[in-house]
Amino acid sequence: MSKTIAVIPGDGIGPEIMDATIRVLDALDCGLTYDYVDAGVVALEKHGDLLPQATIDAIAKHKVALKGPLTTPIGGGFTSINVTLRRKFDLYANVRPAISFPGTKARYENIDIITVRENTMGAYMAEGQTREGEGENEVAVSVIRNTRPGMERICRYGFEMARKKGRKKVTAVHKANIMKTSSGLFLDVAREVAKDYPDLEFSEMIVDNACMQLVMNPYQFDVIVTTNLFGDILSDLCAGLVGGLGLAPGANIGKDAAIFEAVHGSAPDIAGQKKANPCALLLAAADMLDHLDMVAKATRLRSAIRDVMDARDRTTPDVGGTGTTDTFGDAIVERIRATA
Repeated sequence: MSKTIAVIPGDGIGPEIMDATIRVLDALDCGLTYDYVDAGVVALEKHGDLLPQATIDAIAKHKVALKGPLTTPIGGGFTSINVTLRRKFDLYANVRPAISFPGTKARYENIDIITVRENTMGAYMAEGQTREGEGENEVAVSVIRNTRPGMERICRYGFEMARKKGRKKVTAVHKANIMKTSSGLFLDVAREVAKDYPDLEFSEMIVDNACMQLVMNPYQFDVIVTTNLFGDILSDLCAGLVGGLGLAPGANIGKDAAIFEAVHGSAPDIAGQKKANPCALLLAAADMLDHLDMVAKATRLRSAIRDVMDARDRTTPDVGGTGTTDTFGDAIVERIRATA
């Protein structure tokens, strides 16, 4: 098959890890062509806009995008580009796998947890946020807004994904004991949706207990489905279990578009030094291949990453090697070609 995807190299280390990732995808002979577009500080400098219309149009046209890390300038009224993209394309499901790889010096081994986070509602909505008064009289207000259709589609996505991937258990994480309206609605809907999936074990857990249980015994978790703020926190916690954000891919899924990304930031302090680990974006690319029904190629990619990390063959310093972004990519390309 032949498929064109939008490619957003991003800011900071983004172009470096994107270059390595594209070389690996080409080695897999996926039949992909690339429509390169800009976003972030690079786009602001080149086009005067953090998110140019041409970039939005490319994502809408191709329906799939691979995105490097973006920088949203602090202050000046700039809105998060990632949040803007999610709302623009209604990318309601944020899927964050946390999978153990060798050579990371992580505290745990054999972790395999997927967090499914609602991406467009909850505490991250811009509406209802105010600050009034001054000094001791200042009051800050934020509104958490969830809807039944929104909660149903994220819960159903989590259960459907669990079934498709052969998972056994879905845990709904909430704070309905305190946030009885917004989190209570999510929990009510999760319980209702769970009844349609009798083949999957269903459990529910209060978010503070879920954090403790993830640290004490992460092996009890399989798929976690939760709301926006809790999903943001829990998915980073899960990344910490497997070695950090350098191994954390993210997928933002909607009805009409999907954007796959490295979860970590643009790391401007090491930009241009070729020290960046490309694995988060490579793993996001593997998830993209799954989405495009190229499951066998995605499996080959993940296996090549695992083999390279196990051998510490030209890997970057963060995972115990002495290599560079480019040599890490080279080692993965060599293994992929060896299995062609």
